[in-house]
Amino acid sequence: MMKTVVAGALGECVHVAGVSNFLRLAEMAGWRTVFLGPAVPVKEFIQAAIREKADLVGVSYRLTPETGERLLGEFAEAADELRSKGVRFAFAGTPPVAERAQKLGFFEQIFDGSELTEDTLAYLRGEASSQAGSSSFPQTTIERRLWKAPFPLLRHHFGLPSLEETREGIRKIAEARILDVISLGIDQDAQENFFHPERQDPRRKGAGGVPVRTAEDYRMLYEASRTGNFPLLRTYSGTDDFIRLAELYLDTIHNAWCAIPLFWFNQMDGRGPWDLAGSIHEHQQVMAWYGARNVPVELNEPHHWGMRDAPDVIFVVSAFLSAYNAKAFGVKDYIAQMMFNSPPGTSDAMDLAKMLAILEMIQPLAGPDFRIWIQTRTGLLSYPLDPAAARAHLSASIYLQMALKPDIVHIVGHTEADHAATADEVIEAAKMARRAIENALAGQPAMIYDPLLMRRKEELIQEAKITLRAIQNLSSDENRDPFTDPNVLAASVTSGIMDAPQLKNNRFGRGKIRTRIIGGACLAVDENGTPISESQRLEKFFKTGGIIND
Repeated sequence: MMKTVVAGALGECVHVAGVSNFLRLAEMAGWRTVFLGPAVPVKEFIQAAIREKADLVGVSYRLTPETGERLLGEFAEAADELRSKGVRFAFAGTPPVAERAQKLGFFEQIFDGSELTEDTLAYLRGEASSQAGSSSFPQTTIERRLWKAPFPLLRHHFGLPSLEETREGIRKIAEARILDVISLGIDQDAQENFFHPERQDPRRKGAGGVPVRTAEDYRMLYEASRTGNFPLLRTYSGTDDFIRLAELYLDTIHNAWCAIPLFWFNQMDGRGPWDLAGSIHEHQQVMAWYGARNVPVELNEPHHWGMRDAPDVIFVVSAFLSAYNAKAFGVKDYIAQMMFNSPPGTSDAMDLAKMLAILEMIQPLAGPDFRIWIQTRTGLLSYPLDPAAARAHLSASIYLQMALKPDIVHIVGHTEADHAATADEVIEAAKMARRAIENALAGQPAMIYDPLLMRRKEELIQEAKITLRAIQNLSSDENRDPFTDPNVLAASVTSGIMDAPQLKNNRFGRGKIRTRIIGGACLAVDENGTPISESQRLEKFFKTGGIIND
């Protein structure tokens, strides 16, 4: 049976914004809510609680502490009989009034405005509050997401060139109870040469992140997170010795999920020793390894094309191939990463259209054995250098992302254009993100139904199908799936089907495609800067190959 909460502002207090927010959260937690309004006399409060058969009564007062203490004492005396019958009472007010309310010993819960949203939800759901210092927070990605719903998990990258500073920063972030997931940023040698100290370059130590060199380093960083709200940890899947690293990560930091590309982090982008086809095969094996252990997998693939100025259609195609491969190699919980503002200059409408095209294309893959979880993030290269403008960009981008109702929001810190975020800056960025998310959840307009946006979405889907058909037609082996065949996938790059302007002079890519931001979308264009369709682009480069034909 649904429980009832009755709430309002007591006495002469007319401030009810907090009451409304509390009742909104109560509805999310499954309560029947009754709003009494502002300036409710003690007697009316009690009568309403009796009339509505309240299980919980929420009292708010935000005026002078001295007056509040007198009123609350009067209220406690009048409501004591109800409390003896099992009715619960909670109070919310400014910190000085909350302190007086605490001394009364009447209310089972006191809110002074400093609580995180999940603290209030935990109370309403009858769960432990993060302020209690409990280690009972869900410690797997999916459990934590379901526990926190409807709020998304918050993730931020963190890793400083000093091991000790990173350890202390992780502890500080955890104690701030602001993130659900800390993405451990490790340096390049840790990604590529962890098991090969002879290949490590002391001059590169700390380049790009924290220089972890032993399993004990990882364990020490994980232990630093065992406080506050006990955030999950995760890190890069590396660029060599993939399975050995996967085993290490699960053993030391209990890796929340695997993040690995399909086409990248190899010789093509200079970040790993493998050639293109070889790395695709290795990445597929990593997916299978994590999938067999029921660990979620994210393919951080599409934005690598966007960051190299590939057209939107290539971004969409790479996202489809990522989800397709994840399912084919046994991943059960797939995290679909969607980086907005990539490439920089794309408009909000075209960004949303691109992401909706991806979701529509991958949704048919979903089923009981392949669940799709949406993760959004702000474009890595899109931040302005000015700190004030960067803060505004972070908040606006995340508010836009909430149109997709993401399960995970990867916060990219506002300092990105200048330097790697410190612990204090991570906390600041997370606070801005949380506010944008709460505003959106309170009632965001349905932007995804904009007619312009929907037309672009359909256009992208149709264009992406042409590109995928071209990839299929590269295969000459009827017994192998071209979308999972490493040789076919590699050939889609070397042939120029999958292409980006910044692949020019690359030993694997063609770099012949031209793109331009037009009307907020990133489009393929001809030598005159005129937009061309995928059929036109592919025909131009494959006149004799017939690869785009049915």
